[in-house]
Parts: sequence; structure tokens; C-alpha cells
Amino acid sequence: MGKLILPNLQGKQMGQVIVTLTVTNRIDQVLVQRGFISSEKVRSYPLDNILVNTGATLLCLPASIISQLGLVQGGEAQVETAAGVQQGQIFRDVELSIGERQGTFDCLELTEVPYALLGVTPMEVLGLESDLKNRKLRVLPMNSEQRYAKNCQVLLHSK
Repeated sequence: MGKLILPNLQGKQMGQVIVTLTVTNRIDQVLVQRGFISSEKVRSYPLDNILVNTGATLLCLPASIISQLGLVQGGEAQVETAAGVQQGQIFRDVELSIGERQGTFDCLELTEVPYALLGVTPMEVLGLESDLKNRKLRVLPMNSEQRYAKNCQVLLHSK
């Protein structure tokens, strides 16, 4: 996996997109479907004030949220931060819900900052893109594959 860059965000409010999302342990959901646990046992948390970071690839969660969700570690990645390149841990099977859109993703554990970041891969998969002018996420149409595919291609090539 390539490097993830976490910029220094202090004093850079202009053009930031902040969202509310929910993270859920997908393995818990499967255990409910199979009848092993009750739905009340599913670990799921709403998160407010999540920064959309087009410089990040993955969903990035603080260690405290990963621990509360009980996620399974699935690997490591080189992470480039303001403090230099560090080794980061990847965790599996996070269901991410933003509005009506949801999908299952890997996430990167953040140890240097206490907040979460939403990277470009989950946004592209869910059909979302940053609208920096209006400081919100734009929901791309999913019923028209050509339109959605075109927007994804533009996002991928604009880096």
C-alpha cells in the first residue's frame, strides 16, 4: 500500500468538508444474520465532525474508536504525517454509512490525532465527492452508471 499523507490542518478551515457518518463492526452484523448474537450486541457508533481529506486514501479512525468497535487487524501501511513516515495498522470490516449510502471498508488507525478522516476510496465507492465551495459532500447519481463512472474517473485522474 502507498503512503497516506495527513496534512497539518490547524488554521486551514477554508474549503474543509465536515460530515457525519456511522461506523459499524461488519463482523457483528454477520453474527446477527447467522443467529450467533442479538442485534443489540452490534457495535456501531455515530461520528460527528469528520473531516473529508482528499489527501487520504482510506477511512482513518482513532485507536479509541477502533477499540470500541472491536475491529480485527488486517495489516500495516506506511503513513506519512507531519512528524514523518510511520508504520500504521490497517483494520478490516468497518461498515461505513453516510446518509443512505453504505459499504464495507478497511480503515487505518490514527495514533497521532484524536479525530477521524474520510479518505477518497470510500467516497468513490459510495458515489460521493467533495464540494469544497459549499463545504459538503455531493451525492452522485447511482442509477446512471455512465454518469457515476465518469465522475469516478475524473476524481481518480485529478490527483
